Amino acid sequence: FQAAFTLLLGPFTFFNVQKTKYLQIMTSLMRWIAFILMIILALIRISRGQAEGHPSMAQLSGIRNLFGVCVYSFMCQHSLPSLVTPISKKKHVNKLVLLDYILILAFYSLLSFTAIYCFRNDTLMDMYTLNFTNCEIINVAFIRYFLGLFPVFTISTNFPIIAVTLRNNWKTLFHREGGTYPWVVDRIVFPAITLIPPVLVAFCTHDLESLVGITGAYAGNGIQYLIPAFLAYCSRKDTQLVFGSGTVNKHLSPFRHTFWIVFVLIWGFSCFVFVTANIVLSESKL
Repeated sequence: FQAAFTLLLGPFTFFNVQKTKYLQIMTSLMRWIAFILMIILALIRISRGQAEGHPSMAQLSGIRNLFGVCVYSFMCQHSLPSLVTPISKKKHVNKLVLLDYILILAFYSLLSFTAIYCFRNDTLMDMYTLNFTNCEIINVAFIRYFLGLFPVFTISTNFPIIAVTLRNNWKTLFHREGGTYPWVVDRIVFPAITLIPPVLVAFCTHDLESLVGITGAYAGNGIQYLIPAFLAYCSRKDTQLVFGSGTVNKHLSPFRHTFWIVFVLIWGFSCFVFVTANIVLSESKL
């Protein structure tokens, strides 16, 4: 299956993926359907008295994986530019973005709380949709197969787009002023270093929990905290140079003070130390 996935979707890394509007609409629609189905099915099972979950108030051993999950939920911010840019009158843009985040939080909360009360902790699979492939939960074969294959559908549509984006980022990172790359480097090397690492990782492990925990703890820490803080600081300095220090921006964020940038950097560093200590202690116990 991995070989089939690589052979079918891997070649897209070597080309440009354009006009993905309808592909993204289809993916978004499938996400909405899958989320709503999982929430409804879990609520039905809980209402019938078949709930098996008895979650503890807190579990510190799950902090490492929490960061991995936070990074994936943080991906919702990737949609902000496409939401904000088409709006011609941005007078109420802050309220619209707040409403968007409230909607996202509501879906995540419903999905999470129905999951932990519906299923026992030891039966919850790393890929949550697989919990619904059991006939005891839902007898409709189409729904069971749809939820079971849902990760395949979403990854199949997102993988080419993310791979092409990463490939272009490699080119930008190693960009040479006034020069172009040889054909082999441009068309073979950059796509290869984009495609080969995830294939090797997928071949070596199937432990999604540990994989998400480690990637979220380190790469996710930079993506979610450090890089945005530095971008905000540098963009504010650049804005002052271009427009002058006396210019008033009516769309200023409530977190415009430099204190919040420093706070985020300290928080990101603290998370890095805490998660590293947690991983070391967990491995030493094993």
